[in-house]
Amino acid sequence: MKKVILVTGASSGLGLATANALVAAGHTVYGASRNIDKAPNPAFKPIKLDVTEDASVNAAIETIIKAEGKIDVLINNAGNGITGPLYAMPVEVAKKQFEVNFFGVVRVSSAVLPHMIGKNAGLVINVGSLAGLFGLPYQGLYCASKFAIEGYSESLRMELKNTGVKVTVLNPGDFKTDFTGNREKLSFNLNNDKLKGEFEAAVAAMEKDESIGADPSVLAAKVVKIVGTANPSHNYLIGAIGQTIAVTLKKVLPGGLFVKLMDEHYGIK
Repeated sequence: MKKVILVTGASSGLGLATANALVAAGHTVYGASRNIDKAPNPAFKPIKLDVTEDASVNAAIETIIKAEGKIDVLINNAGNGITGPLYAMPVEVAKKQFEVNFFGVVRVSSAVLPHMIGKNAGLVINVGSLAGLFGLPYQGLYCASKFAIEGYSESLRMELKNTGVKVTVLNPGDFKTDFTGNREKLSFNLNNDKLKGEFEAAVAAMEKDESIGADPSVLAAKVVKIVGTANPSHNYLIGAIGQTIAVTLKKVLPGGLFVKLMDEHYGIK
């Protein structure tokens, strides 16, 4: 069944692949971004939307509703990454991370959900991360913003139980996109060689994992299937088994052993 779908962060990476795959599946897709002109010959309908600005979000949603009369599916994909030591983290930087990754989800969802509730139908897909299910060194702000999406989505799901609107969360592992190159890296300014070495090792490990990550088309294909599902699961782990299994390991292993495994992978000695 053809649906009207809004995908945020659609100018590149996972958002671009997802929007194009949904168009290929026969849906009407609006791909949103504050830099939507950067999308290379998109198959979807591009629309300017900055998830950090109320006016921009409201204008985009009103445009879609006026043209289509509804939004069947919202995919909150827009996000960015900041890496740096939490033990020397300016609050302003933390706010910057949350403004896009978490408050952007809240802002767009709050603009779309009243329309879905009015139709007694809809699906919200929030793009979280495996990093929203367990912490990672020197990606603490990113992890915190994705953990917040988990709590928000779980509570939202309860509130929408009797409205016909479904809520699901994608938890991707590493994918090969321009997310790596666009990540904001804070400088290490402490006079501590050991901590600096661990910081550099952790960043190198995360970038290596991303460089050999899966193609975005893998996640896009999964989203197409989810959109066609009447009762989607609450969460979908998407990525290499070597990464997604960490969620299970965290549940079954003693806490100290799980942390030791994570420390070793990221060079924390």
